[in-house]
Amino acid sequence: MSALALPSTGLGGTAWEPCSDRSRERDDPLWGTAGRGLRWFLVELASGWGPRALLDPPFDPQLGGALVSRTERAGMRPLAIRRPGRRDAVPRWRWAVVDARPGSESVRWGEVEEPDDLLDVPLDGSAGVLSDRPIFAVCAHGRHDQCCAVRGRRAALDLAAAFPEETWECSHLGGDRFAATMVLFPHGLAYGRIDDADVAAIAQGYLDGRVAEPWFRGRTSLSHPVQAAQHFARVESGDDRLDSFAPLAEGGSLHHRDVGHHVVELAGADGGRVVVELAETLSAPLLSTCGTTRPGRVREWALTSLRTLPA
Repeated sequence: MSALALPSTGLGGTAWEPCSDRSRERDDPLWGTAGRGLRWFLVELASGWGPRALLDPPFDPQLGGALVSRTERAGMRPLAIRRPGRRDAVPRWRWAVVDARPGSESVRWGEVEEPDDLLDVPLDGSAGVLSDRPIFAVCAHGRHDQCCAVRGRRAALDLAAAFPEETWECSHLGGDRFAATMVLFPHGLAYGRIDDADVAAIAQGYLDGRVAEPWFRGRTSLSHPVQAAQHFARVESGDDRLDSFAPLAEGGSLHHRDVGHHVVELAGADGGRVVVELAETLSAPLLSTCGTTRPGRVREWALTSLRTLPA
């Protein structure tokens, strides 16, 4: 994929490049990078989004602040959504409660008459209509990061051509340098660089119960060590089934400031176990978003050992 057609500006005497281009050049690893999200509250905002979506105009910041606080107190992650490439003439205030926890996966949809009514929606899963349709949410939050706008909107349109009812643009998911990013609900499967892939094939694979490992960041309901351990187990075994390698136990200890050690036990075949040992390290300093001006270091995961134990 060629560099994005975005304007270049100087930064510290060097030419500015989109964060997603820099990440591809560095070959930043995708595995073990999915942002945390056990349960989600999705709100349809068909209008433009500010840098923080629900917290900035054109959405009412006071209402948005109350809505985000209420959602986070309930242990949920808020997310703005809208249809790609089209807008309803009259705004609708649809919402969805998504449970991404293993064994509890569900999507419930509802709608309110006025945006203030969103504050009265029960967040315990007791409201809304249970749906058997998945939600494919592609980050297209351009006011947050330019890469998400350019790469994400294109990917969302491609996906909507194959899955028009399931596909939505969404606000910030995290990992801007991996744009275009996407989460597939209700399981909370996070993907990156999907504009370099056949995004419809990734979605179809999900419907078939499989993971597209080359683009997979991890499952949002699992810890980062478990996400990384599952990646290495899938690569080692060639088993791309979503339900394979359920986590059984995890532990870790910090060796020194920059390197940690983690051991994750996963369910193997025929009642066996897969024991994955990981080294947690920090990357070289990098600019992780288009708006970042000071380099920082991010966590990365390397395989130390992988053992398959029989039942």
